[in-house]
Amino acid sequence: MGKVYEATVTAPVNIAVIKYWGKRDSALILPTNSSLSVTLSQDHLSTRTTIRASPDFTIDRLWLNGVEEDINASKRLVNSITTARKLREALEEKQKQDGIPAESVVPLSQWKIHVCSENNFPTAAGLASSASGYAALVSALGTLYELPQTTSELSRVARVGSGSACRSMFGGFVAWQAGIADDGHDSLAVQVADRQHWPELQALILVASDKKKAVSSTAGMQTTVETSSLFAERVRTVVPQRMEAMKEAIAKRDFETFAEITMRDSNQFHAVCLDTYPPISYMNDTSRAVAGLVHAFNSARGRTAAAYTYDAGPNAVIYALKSDMRDLVELFTYCFPREDSILPDAFYPDPFSIFDSPEQAGHRLTDPVICKLANTVGKYSAGSVRRIIHTEVGDGPRVLPASQSLLNDVGMPKRARE
Repeated sequence: MGKVYEATVTAPVNIAVIKYWGKRDSALILPTNSSLSVTLSQDHLSTRTTIRASPDFTIDRLWLNGVEEDINASKRLVNSITTARKLREALEEKQKQDGIPAESVVPLSQWKIHVCSENNFPTAAGLASSASGYAALVSALGTLYELPQTTSELSRVARVGSGSACRSMFGGFVAWQAGIADDGHDSLAVQVADRQHWPELQALILVASDKKKAVSSTAGMQTTVETSSLFAERVRTVVPQRMEAMKEAIAKRDFETFAEITMRDSNQFHAVCLDTYPPISYMNDTSRAVAGLVHAFNSARGRTAAAYTYDAGPNAVIYALKSDMRDLVELFTYCFPREDSILPDAFYPDPFSIFDSPEQAGHRLTDPVICKLANTVGKYSAGSVRRIIHTEVGDGPRVLPASQSLLNDVGMPKRARE
């Protein structure tokens, strides 16, 4: 057996604190405004992708979570792969121009590929997996093709697959610069700070629904751009100011400013959706209850100790410092009891397990002030929050050893479902 040309990569999920909503170019996925996100730990949410190129493959093939999909059914997927291939082709031409004999240049750009991708969280969890999926795809292509482009330059390739995917090309805190060029060359991701910059920051994800959205993000964005009068002001004035203020808050590790901007931007994003005609409502009663409980928690603390944010869906992401997170976990697990049929599992372990001493964490309210707050609020219906995931700031894509490949010796999935 000859040399195997293959790469396996994992990539993370990111959650925006300054929202991306609206495109100025749908084909290139160029946003109307810049955005900023926090990359979450791959130990809890990530996509692993293996890509192999071979002269023996006759067509490009794709398997997602063990099921084969038509790779040509997604124009965005084809765009990302085609763009990466063109970069590889340019590299091969440069190698020849630099004097490398043509027969020694491996024509990977001309070979078909097999792509196998798996999430370490259920796709039906209501958490967008396109960001981690496309970031893993592009990172694996970049590794396989030995592309010389920087991570920011490769983020443009991820962007044409999924806008938010460009931010998952980095760990820590990431800005997606909207850019102004028509060809999108200046619309890319840059790292604002790495994960080590603010290790005390953690996140709590509350899955309020795993059902498909009634209005997709793509359709919602287009309608908002066309009909919302508030949207223009957000793009022109509000977001540019918030981007700078958020970068400063992150640089200073100023949580209270970070938290206030995060909540205000989430609120405004959903206000813009409601200002769309017909109006779009992504939050549900549980979402609003969680937001209210965060404000009540902050009042009980006497400071802004937690911040919520919602993307285009009902699921909440709560940011807080490690020193406040235990009380938040206790509060939410008390107020939103788990349905008996939904137990901790390999995907979503007990939310207390991330603490240094989980065996001592307990499942009881220990702070008298928080206990009083919980008793005042009371318990919501079991299962209103289906899952609680406790995680932290994470790193960017990771290149894995060959032993972690998702493909077998002949380039077929090791774990395929009928």
